[in-house]
Amino acid sequence: MTNELIDFYLKSHSVTIGVLALLSLYFIILNWVFFYRYFSLSSWLSDETDSFESLLMGASTVSDKSFLKNFIKSTLSVSKEILSLAMMAATKEATKGLSILSIFASTTPFIGLFGTVVSILDTFTHIGQTSGSMSIIASGVSDALIATAAGIFVAIFAYTYHQILKRQSFELVSFLQMQSDALLSRKG
Repeated sequence: MTNELIDFYLKSHSVTIGVLALLSLYFIILNWVFFYRYFSLSSWLSDETDSFESLLMGASTVSDKSFLKNFIKSTLSVSKEILSLAMMAATKEATKGLSILSIFASTTPFIGLFGTVVSILDTFTHIGQTSGSMSIIASGVSDALIATAAGIFVAIFAYTYHQILKRQSFELVSFLQMQSDALLSRKG
């Protein structure tokens, strides 16, 4: 396995190696963003679920752990405007990290394809300089396609993570909206 990696490294174009390094960095970043946001959103969602359930059981206001509490305690009376402001702030906070996952999901296949094209061009250059056979072409194209495969691999994870966090953010904002509606209905 080690000899195969060394052989791949020696045969590959420097742009292909750079593309694979960039895609590796993207993969590390997107995993960090996903797991950090997933666990923080899960904790936040748990707090908001508990707060909403306490409102349903007759509590007069949201729990101290609720995101809405910071906005409610700064005013004398609960108003639709204050709660709307809280919802906008919560939406902004809940959707952090989605943009980078979306960018990674849409750009990584093209980055991988770029590495493949450069590597194939390099293969054809070597064929033109020597008496190339099909085995040289097959080997060069095979090595080149690794960059495309890496780009698609990273894109799959980025898109999947984006969808998971998007759904979790939606659930969180929904619980906050339900709490806001419950508070407003008690006011009137």
